Amino acid sequence: MFSLPKIIVLLLIVGAVWYGFKYLSRGRVNADDPKAPNRGSDDEPVAMIQCPICSDFVAGEAATNCGKDACPY
Repeated sequence: MFSLPKIIVLLLIVGAVWYGFKYLSRGRVNADDPKAPNRGSDDEPVAMIQCPICSDFVAGEAATNCGKDACPY
């Protein structure tokens, strides 16, 4: 059933596939990777402020009306 040469060949195939995918995907950057470099974004951080009416956080400079009564934005 299982022989040593079959197991060795199977391990070689699995290793070749593993390193093949690793080689082909080394140029890609995962967007969810926190260690990934910032890809050209020159945006500055935006200060967030909490709306006193709805308690949601909105961008301080670009705050828009949330649709609730007495919304200060």
